[in-house]
Amino acid sequence: MAKDKKDLGDQAEDAFDKAKKKAGELADEASEMSEEAKARAKEFGEKAKQKANEFGAEAEEAASGFKDEAKKTAEEFSDGFKSVTQGDNKKILAGILAIVLGWAGIHKFILGYQKEGIIMLVISTIGMVLSCVGIGIFLLWATGLIGLVEGIIYLTKSDEDFYNTYQVGRKPWF
Repeated sequence: MAKDKKDLGDQAEDAFDKAKKKAGELADEASEMSEEAKARAKEFGEKAKQKANEFGAEAEEAASGFKDEAKKTAEEFSDGFKSVTQGDNKKILAGILAIVLGWAGIHKFILGYQKEGIIMLVISTIGMVLSCVGIGIFLLWATGLIGLVEGIIYLTKSDEDFYNTYQVGRKPWF
């Protein structure tokens, strides 16, 4: 029996040595895999950094192009607005305002005819006050019709005719 025990002890010791050897091999293999994973992670990180830099450069270029385009559009809009409102020829602005708000005489103020603008505004105000009486509605209708006709006349004239007639010649009505 002592021999069986010795054999069992030897067998256990052999099994332990084998397990120890196998654990060492697995540890070496795990270490190699770990190094390989580190190398791949480093390579992936470098590729990701490169892609991020490329994307950043593309985004910056696109933003710069958008900025330039937006600036150009804003300048065009500003120039167009200035030409309509502050330029010598206010034909389009006066024509549209005459059609839309002609009853109030706003287009007269745009062209610099303050007296005529005040006359239309006062007649429209009196028309609103007297709208419960039949004459008030007629006054509002008349000032609206005057504005509509003047707006159509303004918009159908050539720029040169409009400028010469209403801004240089100072013709206040029709």
